Amino acid sequence: MEQGREPSPVGIDVSVPSVARMYDYYLGGKDNYAVDREASDELLKSVPSTKELALNNRQFLRRVVRRLAEDYGIRQFIDHGSGLPTRDNVHEVAQRVDPGSRVVYIDNDPIVLAHGRALLEENDNTAVIQADMRDTDAIFAHPEVERLIDLSQPVAALFVSVMHCIPDSSDPAALVRRVADRLVPGSFLVVCQLVSEDKATRDYVTEFMDDSTQGRWGRVRQAHEVERFLDGLEILDPGLVEVSTWRPDSDVAPRQATQEWIEFGGVGRKP
Repeated sequence: MEQGREPSPVGIDVSVPSVARMYDYYLGGKDNYAVDREASDELLKSVPSTKELALNNRQFLRRVVRRLAEDYGIRQFIDHGSGLPTRDNVHEVAQRVDPGSRVVYIDNDPIVLAHGRALLEENDNTAVIQADMRDTDAIFAHPEVERLIDLSQPVAALFVSVMHCIPDSSDPAALVRRVADRLVPGSFLVVCQLVSEDKATRDYVTEFMDDSTQGRWGRVRQAHEVERFLDGLEILDPGLVEVSTWRPDSDVAPRQATQEWIEFGGVGRKP
């Protein structure tokens, strides 16, 4: 290995920033590389609330999983675009409520598969698969999904902070509908993504991330566009909101301090 270069798992390109690894860096993780940290720090110069947004988004994910498990009895979760495993991930939250809860993580980044399988190899109720989250047919036909997910029972399908990675040409609303169509009534769809009502912010971040990741990006959208992703579903209170305000744990829970861009979304139930 050349001096000064970071080792990387076989087959993982560390010359191009990864959205999953950039997110890991913002969360204080260690599964990222210099190229990810450089891109993340550059983004912070123009949108300094990005790290705060990532931390609040992760807390939203944990609250959603706990509420769905405790209040609605959900015991099956499919986490699309899951990113790298972090402390208090979906399976840990759900399995504290019921150790029999089953979780499938899906991501197309090979580093997620490498780290996820190592972490979960002793947890029979949890699996990590490498797949494009847009390929609904392949995902639902995957042996691990068939092993863990009983489609005759309600499921929570999670799309948390990933829809901005889906370009308009792939129709993110249609993706959510395809998944919802596979699930029985009483199932839940959790969706949130980066939005901004400021065109300059939307355009800058979209262009920066698209260039940095060499096309592995979609678009920062407006709130009204995200609302369409959950058309036809019963939206749980408090509706579609900036995620730090979705059923906060307490009055002193962290809130998004600035509004240059936000993570916007919520939870819909299939009627």
